[in-house]
Amino acid sequence: MTSELFSPLPLRSGRTLNNRIAKAAMEENMAGDGQLPDRRLLTLYRRWAAGGTGLLITGNVMVHAEALTGPGGVVLDEHAPLEPFAEWAAAGKSGGAAIWMQINHPGRQVASDMPGVVWGPSDVGVDLGKHSGRFGRPTAMTEQQIEDTVARFAVTARRAEEAGFDGVEVHAAHGYLLSQFLSPLVNKRTDRWGGSLENRARMLLDVVRAIRAAVSPSFAVAVKLNSADFQRGGFDADDARQVIGMLEPLGVDLVELSGGSYESPAMTGRPADDRTRAREAYFLDLAEDLVRTSPVPLMLTGGITRRATAETVLDSGVAVVGMGTALAVTPDLPDRWKRDREAERQLKPVTWSDKTLASAAGMAAVRHQMRRIARGRNPRPGTHPAIALLSESRKQRAALRGYRAWLAASGTGDGRGTAARG
Repeated sequence: MTSELFSPLPLRSGRTLNNRIAKAAMEENMAGDGQLPDRRLLTLYRRWAAGGTGLLITGNVMVHAEALTGPGGVVLDEHAPLEPFAEWAAAGKSGGAAIWMQINHPGRQVASDMPGVVWGPSDVGVDLGKHSGRFGRPTAMTEQQIEDTVARFAVTARRAEEAGFDGVEVHAAHGYLLSQFLSPLVNKRTDRWGGSLENRARMLLDVVRAIRAAVSPSFAVAVKLNSADFQRGGFDADDARQVIGMLEPLGVDLVELSGGSYESPAMTGRPADDRTRAREAYFLDLAEDLVRTSPVPLMLTGGITRRATAETVLDSGVAVVGMGTALAVTPDLPDRWKRDREAERQLKPVTWSDKTLASAAGMAAVRHQMRRIARGRNPRPGTHPAIALLSESRKQRAALRGYRAWLAASGTGDGRGTAARG
């Protein structure tokens, strides 16, 4: 249905999205001094805001200053000044779209050279074969640490609303902390936080309840959930169906479906699947199954680059089409679709035999395009992924020095700068 792509979507919280196209979260890793958004993120989001999407979802913002997915991560906790976030929200809304902040805790997916803490539901480390040493060894969280982390999510959500964001998206996918609790492969706990799916979902549900209690009824609350982990014995589509059912009574506006983790990075593409449909909308088969029973509107992200694919996704019953890489290469793609035009260029998938390095290079190539836009330039998707990966590595080393210095200097009552490595 051609018209549905640009039709409004009313949300249960009372807000309405202008259309069914969302910029999905991509980790920018572009924090400025103090782990705060600066002019680069403002420039990037103004460019996206002018491109015609109905919804912009930020890259993940960290709820815990001692636990970052990368040294360039933005932190919004109780100590962060709100003005830079208010400017970020205003930049995102400058074209009439809604802007939601994705909020996250990495859990065990923290690089081994990072300061701070490496936590997980259990002490099960990330298994990347010969690359496993890239991540720290996690310690199992205590009940107090779990409850404190739930409270941190609520604080970040409340402050996001104060800064002018229209909603938050809780990241419970891609192998980060809340996804780790959901996974029977990672969560080996025998207390009320582990075992049955109800117990493994407890932390996510508590986070959503705490956020809903801390924000206005009109503030949107969404959840990003794996449709599957793509690991034998892991979180699967039937688990996803049940968790969506658990989220519905808590006032969730939207569930975004993705898939995979660092151990099985399906979210960066499934080149082994030679079906055109799977290459262009990675998780559509699973979404079509889930949409039949979902009491919550669903958003699908992963590999969507063409208008015809987006319309196929909506025709399946999915409410919102999410795009990441496509908008890093063509920021005005929704406006192009309105004019019956398509993207002129695309990023080629990285097909190196080392899947871990290929995934890292693919993400670096996307981030390279975002950095160009953030400097006021146009994307250049022909950049070789190896060059993008080397450039990203240099920037990450510089960011790590800045993050270490900031963390050491900002020791406060919450233990910042004093935590031992897990």
